[in-house]
Amino acid sequence: MSDKQALIEKMLKLQKKFIDYEHQNGVEMKDYFAADKGHPLDGFRQEYMALANQLVDMAHAEKGSRR
Repeated sequence: MSDKQALIEKMLKLQKKFIDYEHQNGVEMKDYFAADKGHPLDGFRQEYMALANQLVDMAHAEKGSRR
């Protein structure tokens, strides 16, 4: 599996985890943007954004474009 594909798989797993949590518990804006330590969404947004940025950087490198 390529590095790009591995990132996509990880992002999809994070999305599924988020959606499952949302369906079971609902999501408060506070928890999405600034969840308390130990909360299931603690760090979710930052981790997902970091993975997405890595993926974008890989795509730019592949095409020789800049961001």
